[in-house]
Amino acid sequence: MLLRTDNEGGNAWHYAAFWGKLEIMQKIWELATESLSTEEIKKEILLGKDKWGKNAWHNAALGGNLDVLQKIWELAKERLTTEEIKNEMLLRTCNIGWNAWHFAVSEGKLDVMQKTWELTKNSLTKEEIKKEMFLSKDNRGRNFWLLTALVGKLDVLQKIWELAKEILTTEEIKSDMLLRTDNEGRNAWHIAAYGGKLNLMLKILELTKERLTSDEIKNEMLLST
Repeated sequence: MLLRTDNEGGNAWHYAAFWGKLEIMQKIWELATESLSTEEIKKEILLGKDKWGKNAWHNAALGGNLDVLQKIWELAKERLTTEEIKNEMLLRTCNIGWNAWHFAVSEGKLDVMQKTWELTKNSLTKEEIKKEMFLSKDNRGRNFWLLTALVGKLDVLQKIWELAKEILTTEEIKSDMLLRTDNEGRNAWHIAAYGGKLNLMLKILELTKERLTSDEIKNEMLLST
């Protein structure tokens, strides 16, 4: 019961995390501590992955439940080493190259994004945050900026922009955000237009005008294909 997975590789703990069922998670945890070894709790409950490479931490971010995310973090601190929390939770990516912050961004959950960011900022170096979060790309060549344009939520885009200014250099903001393209050659402007997000397009243009020349805006945005 506790360790059995379905055809997707998920166990009851995974699904309780995804659906934000905190009381069920607490009961599963109680039963697990009574019946499983320390190693089984670590490997199969806290860090166990489904067939897509997602663990409960990913599922909590994807489900967008802040209380569940916080609970998993508290339990992880009791059972995992600092390195395990860093490598198996904060930096762990699923099969498409997304970590928990990607999932929070993809669902447009601003409160979950902020909590994940807070925990990450306190656990990783600035260089790790830059390399593994802001500049990392998923399997389709999309970093957080391009993913935000795809999600199409203005408050999420604004938050990513504010955080990027804390972490990235002026040149990195230009090359890895404003001018960055995915594997299909689309930049954030293309993606927002494809999604029919006028407010997002206008915001991207406003931010772009602060950082690019008129020729760059013309050639890299308006006329780029």
